[in-house]
Amino acid sequence: MVDDSADHVAMLSLDLQQQGYRVVTATNGEEAVSVAGYTLPNLILMDVSMPQLDGLGATRRIREQAALRDIPIIAVTAFGTQGFQRAAYDAGVSGYLTKPIDFNRMHRLVARLLAASVSGNPTGNTT
Repeated sequence: MVDDSADHVAMLSLDLQQQGYRVVTATNGEEAVSVAGYTLPNLILMDVSMPQLDGLGATRRIREQAALRDIPIIAVTAFGTQGFQRAAYDAGVSGYLTKPIDFNRMHRLVARLLAASVSGNPTGNTT
């Protein structure tokens, strides 16, 4: 879970932990790249708008590393326009959630991407 807002980190982390997931956090894109490198997470929820290195920049850097390339990354943002979604997918995200978070949708997306990752299809695409 990567977000510069302590409230968002706490809210989403608590929810995911209640769903049975172990959560590791980072507060900016630079930290996200570093933490991903040494924890090798199964999935990353990445806020898009952050200081130092934004979520799209962090996603690109994560995708450049062979050990991290296939980790599903879900963009989490208040920006819901089609253009912004396209930019996020072009940067390498596997899923997209807009704030405020629909927790049921998040649970379904996380479960789908984790299942696809285990089956060797990290994007979760069915085509």
